[in-house]
Amino acid sequence: MQSQTPYLALVDIARRAKAQATGLPGRREIKPYWTGIGFSLLDNHFVASMDDVVELLEVPQHTFIPGAQPWVKGVSNVRGRLLPLIDLAAFYGGYLSGPRQQRRVLVLERDKTYVGLIVDKLFGMQHLAFEYAREAPTDLSAPFAPMVHGQFVLQQQRWLVLDMRALINDARFMDAALR
Repeated sequence: MQSQTPYLALVDIARRAKAQATGLPGRREIKPYWTGIGFSLLDNHFVASMDDVVELLEVPQHTFIPGAQPWVKGVSNVRGRLLPLIDLAAFYGGYLSGPRQQRRVLVLERDKTYVGLIVDKLFGMQHLAFEYAREAPTDLSAPFAPMVHGQFVLQQQRWLVLDMRALINDARFMDAALR
């Protein structure tokens, strides 16, 4: 072995370390995603913002409320809080169509409103790339059309973005008393 100066020994070590080092991970394009809770209702697929849904439940036992609209299924005690349960399909003039075992409750809580929406089926958290986002469809004639404020179109599937804040602020929704 040749005698080296300490400086040349360090340069040699640095050269060998660089030669054996693995490269940095390649640059990957990061796509921005929108995340929401997917569910089905009235033969449509919807997503609701994660900011609006605070909890997901199986349909709990509930007590009928006399004098309420037919779409108000009742009230349930969820961990000591009274949760009004709304049949969202009935609110829009339809019927829940999925098997009873697949029905779930989306719990919304905003300001002083605490309510559970019964839907046909839950698909869980959906991460949808913004590149598939589109304006709200203009061909919707369903009663929920005014509350759809966008959509994601993925191959054969269309996810309608249901604006839960618009639903909660709807005068018909907030007036649950039978007339």
